[in-house]
Amino acid sequence: MALLLGRHDDFALHDTGLSHPERPARLEAVLKGVQESGVAEDIISFAPREATGAELSRVHDAAYVERLERLCGGGGGFLDADTLASPASYRVALRAAGAGIDAAERLAVGEGDAAFLALRPPGHHAQRGRAMGFCLFNNVAVTAAALAASGERVAIVDWDAHHGNGTQEIFYERSDVLYVSFHQYPFYPGTGSFRETGAGEGAGTTVNIPLPEATTGDTYRAAFDLVVAPVVERFAPSWVLISAGFDGHRADPLTDLGLSAGDFADLTRLSMELAPKGRRIAVLEGGYDLAALETSVAGSVAALAGESRHFEPASSSGPASDAGAAVLEVLRRLHVTG
Repeated sequence: MALLLGRHDDFALHDTGLSHPERPARLEAVLKGVQESGVAEDIISFAPREATGAELSRVHDAAYVERLERLCGGGGGFLDADTLASPASYRVALRAAGAGIDAAERLAVGEGDAAFLALRPPGHHAQRGRAMGFCLFNNVAVTAAALAASGERVAIVDWDAHHGNGTQEIFYERSDVLYVSFHQYPFYPGTGSFRETGAGEGAGTTVNIPLPEATTGDTYRAAFDLVVAPVVERFAPSWVLISAGFDGHRADPLTDLGLSAGDFADLTRLSMELAPKGRRIAVLEGGYDLAALETSVAGSVAALAGESRHFEPASSSGPASDAGAAVLEVLRRLHVTG
């Protein structure tokens, strides 16, 4: 299958400093993973465009967008304890926010069968009026909102190790966007309980899968079978967007999950089955061990191109398996059997 690869040299210009985990070297590891995926002949690269003000306004407050622009124009600075903006960050973040819409437009006219967006800064912690957790604009939310505005039904599958509190906040009361999040719990940012299921018209369209530390891939695959697939089938999306965070890898320095590169290949394949060909986009989120990021991206990119290649064996039978199974049974009763 033809795979669109969204990449741009500007993404390296978001300067977070040498000691920050969300650093430009991550993109180098990601692109090495793309090269090693074994599907180079299927890849079509494109340079993503910037998001427009109207596109941002669907998910972010105008006052926040203006504040970020002023901060970067004045030389940059910290937006919270671990989220830094440099002089170039505003323009870079605009391009990251526009990448998904650009990819969706290209897919809709048949330029490819799926897309992988190698971008930074990541986005799923960014709220309507606040930067957070390395994130400036909520890239996947900007894309989902644009698709929903055109009448599409969108499922977002987020397997970053941290709960995507920003994405949840933005769509919590909407019925046209389904948000499914796998994440370590309890953990930063402190949200993502299984009890958080949406409100108002969005009741039931938030599915949190909070997992204990050391959870391995068998629990994730079981979650797809028992919870995610039935919920998504009932929702009937026309597009699936993947918040592809690779920080659940067992080598990641910021988290405590037990996934492998083989698991991420499986998660990608399972996510792709949730929407038709040509309606699947993966957006880079976290992942902070460079070697793990490289191999995890390689497997996921291969899966997006329709190939099954494990650059590490899939993981199973971790010490959290029993606890994870108990979580899945609660979720099955809550979201599937009622």
